[in-house]
Amino acid sequence: MAANPLRATLTAFSWLTVLPAPSPREAPDRRIGGAIIGAVPVVGTALGAAVAGAGFGLAHTSAPPLLIGLLIVAFLAAATRGMHVDGLADTADGLGCYGPPDRVREVMRGGSAGPFAIATLTLILGLQAVCLGALADEGHWYAIVFTVGLSRVAAVVACRWTLSPSSPDGFGALVAGTQRSAIVVWVALALVAAYPLGVIGLVAVPVVALTVWAFSAHCARRMGGINGDVLGASIELTLALTLVIFVCG
Repeated sequence: MAANPLRATLTAFSWLTVLPAPSPREAPDRRIGGAIIGAVPVVGTALGAAVAGAGFGLAHTSAPPLLIGLLIVAFLAAATRGMHVDGLADTADGLGCYGPPDRVREVMRGGSAGPFAIATLTLILGLQAVCLGALADEGHWYAIVFTVGLSRVAAVVACRWTLSPSSPDGFGALVAGTQRSAIVVWVALALVAAYPLGVIGLVAVPVVALTVWAFSAHCARRMGGINGDVLGASIELTLALTLVIFVCG
């Protein structure tokens, strides 16, 4: 039986944000996990609206654009408990070890941040801060909402039916390989949402989708499948990529 969409959305908020939304009483399984991933872009859109609101308030202070961008990045990380940033760090260290899948997974479970994680976090979060500050300085609030929402579509693409989990337990085991039609639906909705942004928005959607498709496939080859860290990395990378497209386009 299909999971209730409203319950899946509330669970997605409770799992992926600091909001005290109710979570299901029953133990999560792949049915629930798949429904939650299908609702992640809803969470992203809400986060985007919150981020844009924070940026709007900061833009009415004397803070320079870069400081505003840094504060927005910090706000977004705090709102998501830093889990996507942590996933980006673990994925960077895992891919950087150049070992077989078992070794990659071992490094990712290590918990400490190595040189690849530090360099990647500095670059990706720095790009996000600079670009968000620039968009806020120019008053492009809808673009900010759109970029954060689109970054969560990345999680849906990364959980496509062709990729299996890298481990029989953990978050990846609940969600990897669960998405098929939701990918088409969310990409189509992203294109509709991109229309007010013009050509740049319409170009950003397929570029992001193809980039995440290739990135997640590469991670699956290196790790023997997909896990929660890869989803977090996909979200953070997609956000940075989309922001750069808007600022430089």
